[in-house]
Amino acid sequence: MKKIVFSFLVLVLVLHLNAQNTEKVKWYSFQDAVELNKTHPRKIFIDVYTDWCGWCKKMEKLTFTNPEISKILNEKFYAVRFNAESHENIVFMGKNFINEGTNGRTPHQLAIALLNGKMSYPSIAYLNEKNQLLTAIPGYQTPEKLEVILNFLVNDAYKTKTFQEYNANFKSLIH
Repeated sequence: MKKIVFSFLVLVLVLHLNAQNTEKVKWYSFQDAVELNKTHPRKIFIDVYTDWCGWCKKMEKLTFTNPEISKILNEKFYAVRFNAESHENIVFMGKNFINEGTNGRTPHQLAIALLNGKMSYPSIAYLNEKNQLLTAIPGYQTPEKLEVILNFLVNDAYKTKTFQEYNANFKSLIH
């Protein structure tokens, strides 16, 4: 009987710990993130993707589900998923951004602005607490690579160090 009770307790503990490690990223709309930033400033993380992009889907499935990545994004950033080909009108910094295209693969003006016209998917754009573009990084990011970038930016290390200097001493929490 003690063995059954002990086994049950171990099972409950494992399930509880596993549930804690499956925290999902809280995604905001672009405009919600900008609005929240007015009263509770944070950096904004913008996943610029398209529906047809295979690497975007892989990053969504493998990178954004990593417990450490979701924890950093939820606690330190306003995370936004922005479809670069959406047709939503977005007002940002006093300017109206639209998608003027009529075919399926025309980029939205906001995506063009965030990526400095270098349209590559997936890409991640980072805004500071004043909604100013810090950088945009193209390409698929593994959880390990993204963890370093997120910490480099959220800790404002970019103000005093190069990314290479920061990366050389970075201790990952991803196993």
